[in-house]
Amino acid sequence: MIRILSTFVILWAGAAQAEVQIKTPTSPGGIAAWVVEEPSIPFTALEIMFSGGAALDPRDKRGAAYLMTGLLEEGSGDMDAQAFAAAQEALAASFGFDVYDDTVTISVRFLTENRAESLALLKTVLTQPRFDPEAIERVRTQVLSILASDAQDPDSVAGATWSQLAFGQHAYGTPREGTAASVAALTREDIIAAHQRLFTRDTLSVSAVGDISAAELGPMLDDLLGQLPAGEGLKTAAVDFATEGGLTVVDMPTPQSVALFGHVGIDRDHPDFFAAFVLNTILGGRGVESRLSAEVREKRGLTYGVSTFLVGKEEANMLMGQVASANDRIGEAIAVIRDEWTKMARDGVTQAELNDAQTYLTGAYPLRFDGNAKIANILVGMQRQGLSTDYINTRNDKINAVTLGEINRVAAELLQPEALHFIVVGQPKGLNEE
Repeated sequence: MIRILSTFVILWAGAAQAEVQIKTPTSPGGIAAWVVEEPSIPFTALEIMFSGGAALDPRDKRGAAYLMTGLLEEGSGDMDAQAFAAAQEALAASFGFDVYDDTVTISVRFLTENRAESLALLKTVLTQPRFDPEAIERVRTQVLSILASDAQDPDSVAGATWSQLAFGQHAYGTPREGTAASVAALTREDIIAAHQRLFTRDTLSVSAVGDISAAELGPMLDDLLGQLPAGEGLKTAAVDFATEGGLTVVDMPTPQSVALFGHVGIDRDHPDFFAAFVLNTILGGRGVESRLSAEVREKRGLTYGVSTFLVGKEEANMLMGQVASANDRIGEAIAVIRDEWTKMARDGVTQAELNDAQTYLTGAYPLRFDGNAKIANILVGMQRQGLSTDYINTRNDKINAVTLGEINRVAAELLQPEALHFIVVGQPKGLNEE
């Protein structure tokens, strides 16, 4: 009988009330990992992250990494796509493959009783992918369909326009899915090269949470990952953030306009990061409780939602936001956003706003730890960011340590109203061409 993995994902109802105990074994073959042992449920979540993602595609091969990851469940070893799917279903195992600009991730979920078979199946994906011609054409068609759909979607068009404006000819400047032309031209050899380029031992971060011990994990990782090539230390190319303050309009016949806006942000390693993180929460990162939501949505009814967020890439950091409004009201919405950006940069935030944001952020954090899959995902991200194992247990202290003086200094330094650039997709009216 096949058992559904979702039955076993709930773990650690009180994860924030008790410290998360992370062990850091290194396999006999030298693969380092983080593990949280929880043997009460016969289920394990394994997260594998490779540094270096779609941004490593050669310029004329953009989309190779994305197409490659889309093919990983389309057959491996002596199994074609249908046989592979049947084997995975019989084991009640779950494999997820995703590629981003700077990383490739593999999310694995398996039952303890099927651990060996599940990992053996995954190993064939990593070491013996088939990339059958018929599978390539099937997935290529799917990718081209996604690109065609995105070209008609205002949000996707805004994002693509922003990336092109901000990063130009750099890989960040085009979608990781590639372009219709680049995807159509990709060959099987390009896909194989992407697989060899991205799946290397020297770029690994690994975490496991669930019914597995640190002693068991090491040999398991050597068997699963030990045959991968060491790697060449490939790195995303450096890039200069190229936007300046202003406005770019992309005409599209839609009843409302979508706007994406922002400017340069702050690095995760910067000593002011936590102050910037809390600042963003107050500005636009807390849903309807944020400053922008109060002014744009609640007081004026210009939108159903406006938000801001910090974006961190390997070679670029941004503070960005998004809003949508009727074509004849988007101009007013943008004017209010610019005004609030200026006010916060000039006047900062109040002690009450700081206290509310700190309470919100520290109270919401435990909700992220409601399953072993989520915990494994958090742990592997922590590794890649170079955080210590005690970060989970000290993160809220860092939030609460932000002072009013500190956050207002950062507001004056980080928020640059004159540098805000707005990408507006739609048929807007009444825009102030700044």
